Amino acid sequence: MKMTQIVFRTVVLSLLLTGAWAQAQITGTVTNKTTGKPAAGDAVVLVDVQAGMGEVAKATTDSGGHYKLTKPGASNYLVRVTHQGATYFIGAPEGNEPGDISVYDVAAKVDGVLIDENVVGIVETVNGQLRVVERYAVHNSSMPPRTQWSPRSFEVVLPEEAVVDGASAQRPGRMLTTIKLDPDGPKGHYSFNFPIQPDDGEKHTLFQIEYELPYSDGKFTFHPQVTIPARTVWVILPRSMSFTAGAGSTFISLPQEGLPAYVAKNAAPGKALEFTVSGTGAIPRDEQQAQGGQDASGPGSQPGGGMANPINTPDPLSKYKWWILSGLALLLAAAAAFMLRKPATGAAFDAGAAQALASPAARSVALLNALKEELFALESDKITGKISPAEYAELKAALETVLKRALKRQ
Repeated sequence: MKMTQIVFRTVVLSLLLTGAWAQAQITGTVTNKTTGKPAAGDAVVLVDVQAGMGEVAKATTDSGGHYKLTKPGASNYLVRVTHQGATYFIGAPEGNEPGDISVYDVAAKVDGVLIDENVVGIVETVNGQLRVVERYAVHNSSMPPRTQWSPRSFEVVLPEEAVVDGASAQRPGRMLTTIKLDPDGPKGHYSFNFPIQPDDGEKHTLFQIEYELPYSDGKFTFHPQVTIPARTVWVILPRSMSFTAGAGSTFISLPQEGLPAYVAKNAAPGKALEFTVSGTGAIPRDEQQAQGGQDASGPGSQPGGGMANPINTPDPLSKYKWWILSGLALLLAAAAAFMLRKPATGAAFDAGAAQALASPAARSVALLNALKEELFALESDKITGKISPAEYAELKAALETVLKRALKRQ
């Protein structure tokens, strides 16, 4: 080999290594949005999503809130910063993009936290059981902005007969992650040990619980209790089932996307919210798609059978449509869906506290959860018009194929 070739290749290799090193550096600033000052002394960690959230690099912010991390290789990474015990995340930036992160001071209770929407979704009746998905959008408008976080950050009350199949939570604008729901006091009382961060624009903190109830008599009476004020409480159920409001309840009928729906406004702790559901049925898997094909200008396209929404009556589906109906539509089979939501060990799986997924079974559960979340996101993109019908059909078919294969292997 000629000397010029050796020199040339050495220079090229050196340039490549230099470029790779530059791309592997992550730098950013952590800012405390409560005080408006840099967050000094906070721990910053680079975690590898594909390695079970393993920690691969660490740093501590300096007096100016600055940090620097080195990526050890090509993978999917998150940058996690811990401030006063609460964790905050961003996706690891690529190239020269800054990895700036906002954090907030933490308190066990803060003013300005309330339930924006509480939705009780009656999924189906099967084998003497009533399957329910209950979801909460929690609003944090605290000023100055602070994170509400403690072992009892958000408390819920379920029917005493409820058998919980799974629980999830979602930070503003992030993905839904499976976590542990802790029993708290009397039977049916539970708590989420999950931070309620200040809202990110219109994006709130979201909670979800899946549970089953005995239904051998074909009727069940709910006695919902909210632990903090709720702007609206919604009940959505299959068309073939009946709804009866209890004494003192203020539910009004407001059908959504062809499904029976009932709403009570301005619910407060101690306020009567009793209702009874009866009959049998299931929310069809293709309910969303069937409704999506209707002429928006035709009869029944507006809630209430063709009439416009009553003034000041919120439509939960305007903000959470994908989250309610599409989430239920993604139950490929009820048994499979509830199996997906059951944590393998009962341990929390929040990004800040996840353990390495060492066993094949754990990796399988993580894959199934990831596929489920991708399907949720796809339905959201379709409803908000971010993708065309053709793209939606193609992507959904591909994801469902992978999901079915994963279920078959499990």
